[in-house]
Amino acid sequence: FLSVTEDLVRRRAEHNDCEIFSLEEISLHQQEIEKLEYLDKWCRDLKILYLQNNLIPKIENVGKLKKLEYLNVALNNIEKIENLEGCEELKKLDLTANFIGELSSIETLKYNIHLNELFLVGNPCTEFEGYRQYVVATLHQLKCLDSKEIERSERIQALQNYPEVKQKIREQEQAYLLKRAREKEEAQRRLQERKDKKEKQIKSKLGFESPDSIQNKENHQAEGDREQETWRTAEDDEEDRRFWEEPTPYTPETRLETHRYIEEKRRAKDNMRESKKREKPPRTLVTAEGKVLNVNVPKLNFSLKDDEENHQIILDLSVYRHLDTSLLDVDVQPTYIRVLVKGKPFQLVLPEEVKPDSSSAKRSQTTGHLVVSMPKAKEIILAKQKVSTSVKHADCNTPQKNARSAQVEKLEVDPSKYSFPDVTKIIQEKERIGQGPITLQPEKITETKKSYADFENNEDV
Repeated sequence: FLSVTEDLVRRRAEHNDCEIFSLEEISLHQQEIEKLEYLDKWCRDLKILYLQNNLIPKIENVGKLKKLEYLNVALNNIEKIENLEGCEELKKLDLTANFIGELSSIETLKYNIHLNELFLVGNPCTEFEGYRQYVVATLHQLKCLDSKEIERSERIQALQNYPEVKQKIREQEQAYLLKRAREKEEAQRRLQERKDKKEKQIKSKLGFESPDSIQNKENHQAEGDREQETWRTAEDDEEDRRFWEEPTPYTPETRLETHRYIEEKRRAKDNMRESKKREKPPRTLVTAEGKVLNVNVPKLNFSLKDDEENHQIILDLSVYRHLDTSLLDVDVQPTYIRVLVKGKPFQLVLPEEVKPDSSSAKRSQTTGHLVVSMPKAKEIILAKQKVSTSVKHADCNTPQKNARSAQVEKLEVDPSKYSFPDVTKIIQEKERIGQGPITLQPEKITETKKSYADFENNEDV
């Protein structure tokens, strides 16, 4: 059974900074609690306690809560009012929709002198003849019963007829208790039948799996699993139909049985889901023949650009803006690139071989996109090789900066842009006397601008 745990109480005490000793109000509704305990030790200062819609069969371990003013235990399995004498400040008690048939147990509430409001609606005792008169006459301190105010004339009349009403209530109570005893026996019998049926099913399944069938199962495992799953689903549907269509009395036992049945089905589904997850084969990224596949499991937009000017391939991957960079793992290979986004692989085959060691990965601070620059392995053009080496020394500047620096270099060697002698050209000539003459004529420069092929073959530039 599920009981109140310290972890649960601390989680529900967020409004009090998870501190439970000084807690004055707590809501533990819909927590499937089957036993009420520890609260009188952990939360001595409680004033308001919500425990509605659980499976609590008995009021207990709240007697030491001296400051408790409001207790809500509606929609539980309580059959008797008890153990509330110590709640000296109790003003409001909600027992709506429980199974209280022992109406005489309300006499224990006489000691709760501050009790103003009581809710018993939806309990079997409210069907008793003289129910309201009996409660009004028994509890003199009550001002309101089942949301209806108790008038002075009503109390006087109830007190006048009290002996007769009390006798009627006792008789009806005894009849109800006999009926409850029969219901408990019936519930016990049904529970035993259900257990026996389950045991038979397990035995029949074990007996059915003979050595031959086990061998057959090994040979045709996939097909057998599918058939078994279909058979299991059909059997489950039939069992569900029988369970929900079978008429049963509304008792604490059937309510508990229903809850356990639902919980059992939920666990079975979770286990099946988990087993399916475990059985799921890993995604194939490279085939047995060594062929690399294109994969986009995270379903991200991307663009692959061939930057011919800087002789590199650029991948722009639209990674989520707020994703932490530590959750990205970039792996550049000569023929493909793989990026793990939160463990999900993105893999792309490259159109040309690249240099993994010279590649760089950056993230945009505005969009969060991942940009991977991968220099091509085959560098044919010598002029651009020089540009690429200068880029390496400049701490891997962006392609835009490379283009701008190349443009500046062309302007510096163009004499037409200056009205004074180019000193740098003279120094270069002096330094490179043994390397042959360097001719930088304006006509050739203009030709270079027109013909890109000549410019690229010019080693000096």
